[in-house]
Amino acid sequence: MRLFWTAGILFFVLGMILQPRLAYEGAVFGLQIWWNIVFPSLLPFFIASELLMNFGFVHFLGVLLEPVMRPLFNVPGAGSLVMAIGYTSGYPTGALATARLRTLRLCTRVEAERLMAFTSNSSPLFMLVAVAVGMFHNPSLGPIIAGGHYLASLTLGLAMRFYGRGDREAAASPPDPAREGTFILKRAWQEMVRRQEQIKGSAGQIMGEAVKNSLQNLFNIGGFIILFAVLIRLLTRAGFIDLLAALLGKVLVPAGLNPAVLPALASGIFEMTTGTKLASEAPAPLAHRLAAAAAILAWSGLSVQAQAASVIASTDIRMAPFLLARAAHAVLATLYTLAFLRLAAPVLFQAAQAPIPSPALPAVAWPTCLASLLALATVLLAMIALGLVREIICLLTRAIRLIRI
Repeated sequence: MRLFWTAGILFFVLGMILQPRLAYEGAVFGLQIWWNIVFPSLLPFFIASELLMNFGFVHFLGVLLEPVMRPLFNVPGAGSLVMAIGYTSGYPTGALATARLRTLRLCTRVEAERLMAFTSNSSPLFMLVAVAVGMFHNPSLGPIIAGGHYLASLTLGLAMRFYGRGDREAAASPPDPAREGTFILKRAWQEMVRRQEQIKGSAGQIMGEAVKNSLQNLFNIGGFIILFAVLIRLLTRAGFIDLLAALLGKVLVPAGLNPAVLPALASGIFEMTTGTKLASEAPAPLAHRLAAAAAILAWSGLSVQAQAASVIASTDIRMAPFLLARAAHAVLATLYTLAFLRLAAPVLFQAAQAPIPSPALPAVAWPTCLASLLALATVLLAMIALGLVREIICLLTRAIRLIRI
């Protein structure tokens, strides 16, 4: 295996030597994506997740939402923070937060693999703005793309609860406070305070460490983005993408897929943004272009998967379940997107008769990042409210039983 990687690296270096201009253009393109989109959109989430974990908020959620997350997804309540971040910020934040949770021993290895499988999602802003408006020039497609993507992810999460049922590792999740007769909010607060009392160092030191770790992870992600941006251009020039598209066509064309979207799928195997853009521009019916885009967004590309592998490298989390989950997510997202397109077409396309011109990749400004953080806060509050409602129902049920006795 190491010889294979060595040969691949040598061919990559040879390609850059033979095509220096192509390599430079690919590197500039990857750098622009990282600096204009990835860096400003993910940095606030990275810092926020580090602070929330370091200051014990994840322990608060672990107690409060254990009765919700365990029956649905068979993961500890602390996974609710990973879920909220993964569903609002995009790749590879879900993998990063899961690795952090595993490092804190708040979940078992199998639970971390379950979490990572369904909390690694594309950013809602990327799907609603960059893809729907910037690439397809039709904002009406945004809910269809995002809805299919997230419904497929939730379906995958419900299915993954059965993965690793024979896990023998001692779970780090707290017991259900409803069974102990203690109000869940009080116990969650006590758990967070207990965690904060164990913290060493001042608040300034903790914030500085959070910023340093976040920047380090983002620079690591930027390196992967630039690397794969160069790689995909060299592979395209060498004809490998066309060869891969032809191989995919032998399977997908007989199934009814338009051949025009095959180059997009082949590119999307390596890099998500490039593949999605090619899918939107393919001379094919809208349903085929949307299906290809949905599959690429869910698969996420080898570039994102390499980023995920790098952030979990210091843990014992395995990549095989994650890769299988990405393939399953691609299939489910394609089916759901096509179903939504069929159901919503008469309503959504009435206001989309004229295409809306916009740049292919609109830059993500800091106000947009603040909107993403607001979405994260909304999801967290909704989860907390769900946990409280569940606890109130349990208390009322016990009160009714006592009255009957």
